[in-house]
Amino acid sequence: MNKITIAIDGYSSTGKSTLAKQLAAALGYVYVDTGAMYRGITYFAMQHDWVSESHLNKSELITHLQNISLHFKFNSALGFAEMYVNGENVEKAIRTIEVSRLVSKVAEVSEVRAKLVEQQQQMGKEKGIVMDGRDIGTVVFPDAELKLFMTASAKTRAQRRFDELLEKGQRVTFEEVLQNVEERDYIDTHREDSPLVKADDAIEIDNSVMTKQEQFELVMKMVNEKLAGSK
Repeated sequence: MNKITIAIDGYSSTGKSTLAKQLAAALGYVYVDTGAMYRGITYFAMQHDWVSESHLNKSELITHLQNISLHFKFNSALGFAEMYVNGENVEKAIRTIEVSRLVSKVAEVSEVRAKLVEQQQQMGKEKGIVMDGRDIGTVVFPDAELKLFMTASAKTRAQRRFDELLEKGQRVTFEEVLQNVEERDYIDTHREDSPLVKADDAIEIDNSVMTKQEQFELVMKMVNEKLAGSK
């Protein structure tokens, strides 16, 4: 059976990971959350006081990159793979608003991006993979058979993220989350190395008023068309 590579890019809190997990489960593909990889490195840097809202010790981070081991381990009870950093399960720790505030700053570092892009490309050598992030269709898999670019209004995305954080018991305000979303948008689209841009051949999906099921069904039609064309 032919397999394809599905690259999902887009702004923060557009539901990229949710869609990617749905597709991977339906197709029996490997799912890779590249955002979790950047969050893992950010969490490690925070633990060593190399990054905060006021500073980034880039030299220390770059020097120790080789000592940061990232891998995903599938959790059958949860139904998805969790992020491990140097053998420690950091899945919950990397999803906090504190990590969200700093991850774009760490992701700007060219050496960090180079390390992770190399790992991501290795993961996708055999196709049959769904990967989401900021530069998957433009840098990691420029030849992916299906490229999607997810977007929604900043307020819609902030509300989704706010509700998610409240469900996890985190104490945040909507204004904090909205500010974080807008700041991440700016950093992601203005960084020098691999800024967030829509690939020329990517299909843009604005899911501001779309349900998860509607979105999934729409994209599955696209996938099936690509699979039929690749036979």
